[in-house]
Amino acid sequence: MLALSGRAMSLLREWVAKEPGCGVARALLALATGDSLDDAALQEQLVAAHRDALATGEWQASLVYGVFLYTHRQYRLAADHLTLHFDRWPADEVAGLMLGAFSSCGDPAYRAHGDALVERQSMLAGPDSWPWTSWLAATRSEQGRVREAHALAEQALDLYPRAGVAVHALAHAEHEMGLGRASVTFLDNWLASDPQAVQLRHLNWHAALQSIAAGDFPDARRRADAALGRADVGMRAATNWRLLLAGQAPAGRSDPAQVRELLSAPGGTAEVFHTFNLALALAVEAATHDLRALARRAAADERPDYREVLAPVVQALAEITAGRPRTAVTLLSALGEKAERIGGVRVEREIIQDTLARALIDSGDHVRAAGLLHHRTTTRHHHTYEDLLLTTAAPAGVTVNR
Repeated sequence: MLALSGRAMSLLREWVAKEPGCGVARALLALATGDSLDDAALQEQLVAAHRDALATGEWQASLVYGVFLYTHRQYRLAADHLTLHFDRWPADEVAGLMLGAFSSCGDPAYRAHGDALVERQSMLAGPDSWPWTSWLAATRSEQGRVREAHALAEQALDLYPRAGVAVHALAHAEHEMGLGRASVTFLDNWLASDPQAVQLRHLNWHAALQSIAAGDFPDARRRADAALGRADVGMRAATNWRLLLAGQAPAGRSDPAQVRELLSAPGGTAEVFHTFNLALALAVEAATHDLRALARRAAADERPDYREVLAPVVQALAEITAGRPRTAVTLLSALGEKAERIGGVRVEREIIQDTLARALIDSGDHVRAAGLLHHRTTTRHHHTYEDLLLTTAAPAGVTVNR
C-alpha cells in the first residue's frame, strides 16, 4: 500500500477476510476504498475497526482514529491528530499514508507545518527509509526545490524500485526540468512492471504533459484518450486546455452535460480545486455561458477561496472563450500569489500561468508574456509548449464561443 502497488487492494481484502477482527486491516481497506463508500457504510466500517483496534493497543487505536478523520475529510482534525500521533510514534510509516491531510486543509500554516513534520520524521527515519525519503522528495518538489526532489526520489527508488510516491515525486521534478521523452520512457517502463498500479492514469497524465513539453502532441492526445476515462474529467481537461492554448487539436472532449451534472451534484463544489478542474472542462468546450454562471456562483460563495480566487479565474476562462483576452489578463494579473489558493500542486496550478501567458500574447503584450515564462524557457530542457504559448497564432478553438 505504501508503494501504491496494484496488488495492494487484493492483499488488503485478503487480510480482512483472514482477520476480520483486525481493526488496522479494516481501517486501511476503508482508507483505500473510502471514496467509493457512502458516509453510512464508511462510518460503520470504521466504528467497528476502532472498536477492534482499541482492544488491541494504543497505536492501533490512534491509527484507526486518524483514518476515520481523514476519510471523512476532517482534514484539520486529522492533521492535528497526526501531529500528536507522530509525537508518540515517530516516523510511523503507516500513518504517513495520511500526510495529505496537511495540504488538504487549504491553510498555508497547516501546509507549512506538514512540510516541517515530513522533514522531521524523515530525519528520524534515516536515509534507509524509502517511504519517508519519498515523502520528503514530494515535499521538496512542491517547495520548488526541484534538484533536491529529483535526487531524493532517485535515492528512494534505489532503495525500493517500486516506490510509487517516489516515482510521482520524480515526475513532478522532471516536469519542472522539462525532461520530455526521457521522462516519458522512464514512466512507461516503470508502469509496464505493474499495469494495475494505483497511479496508472495519473502517471500517464504526467507523461502526456512531458510529451506536450517536447512537442509530441499526438502522443499526448493518445494518452488522454487511451489512459484517461470518462471519470478523469480533471486530467483530461488539463491536458486538452494545454493543447488548445498551444494551438493544437485536443484529445477526445468531455461531455458538457456530464460536467454540469457533476457541478450540480451534492459535493460538486465542495473542493475548490475540483471545481476549478470542472471549469477547465467547460473552457475546453468553450462553454462561455456555463463559465459565467459558475463564476457568479463562486463570487457569491461565502468561502474566501471561492469568492476571491476561483471566481476571477473562472471569469477569465469565460472571457478567453468569448474572445476577450484583455479582460482575462486584467482578472488573472490581479490574482498574483493568491492563485496558489486554487489548490492542487505546482504542476497543476501552472496552467493558470499558461492561460495568462496566452491571454497576454493574444492581447499583443509579447514582452510581458515572455517575462512571465522566462524561468521556464531558460531552465527546462524541453519547452516547445512554452514556445508555442509565446507565438502569435490564435489557439485552435479557444476563442470560438459555442
